[in-house]
Amino acid sequence: MQNAETVLGVLRERGRCGLPCNELYRQLFNPQLYLLAYGRIYANHGAMTPGVTSETVDGMSQRKIDRIIEAMRHERYRFHPVRRVHIPKKNGKTRPLGLPTWSDKLVGEVIRLLLEAYYEPMFSDRSHGFRPRRGCHTALREVDHTWTGTSWFIEGDIADCFGSLDHQVLLSILGEKIHDQRFLRLVRNMLTAGYLEDWKWGATLSGAPQG
Repeated sequence: MQNAETVLGVLRERGRCGLPCNELYRQLFNPQLYLLAYGRIYANHGAMTPGVTSETVDGMSQRKIDRIIEAMRHERYRFHPVRRVHIPKKNGKTRPLGLPTWSDKLVGEVIRLLLEAYYEPMFSDRSHGFRPRRGCHTALREVDHTWTGTSWFIEGDIADCFGSLDHQVLLSILGEKIHDQRFLRLVRNMLTAGYLEDWKWGATLSGAPQG
């Protein structure tokens, strides 16, 4: 079994060369990736916040990882609906937040690690949001160093960006490079798991939960 960094390194190289991913789902059988994902998220503020079950980071164990992997092998893993809460925004409105169970959060982080490793080399150097070692400061540095002579800027925002993502469009984009139907089905199941609000289930026909 390859260690996690080797797996991610191979994916980065495939992404850099523009090669497709044909067997991404099988990487979900690698316990090293779950341990890496655990290390990335266990210290987060939300690690002790339960979703629709009482499960939190405290209940994590190698045995639980093994059970997740066994379910993955037989395509039996099922995502729980997220627990939806609303948090206030600066403009006085609220933003829906989806709180997954700990197991779903762990699986989601493994999926994120795999996708980030593969797609990161393909992204534009002009893009600074939600990327490793990039953010507001790197964007400002680029503006300061390369946008000399610019006297004004246009600011824009996509209203309800995460809440209005079209699942089919997103999966079609992934399917252009990821030629692995099992992996794409898993992503679809994650996106369509629904949510619980005041203990009433709601369908997620579009969008991706933020949480």
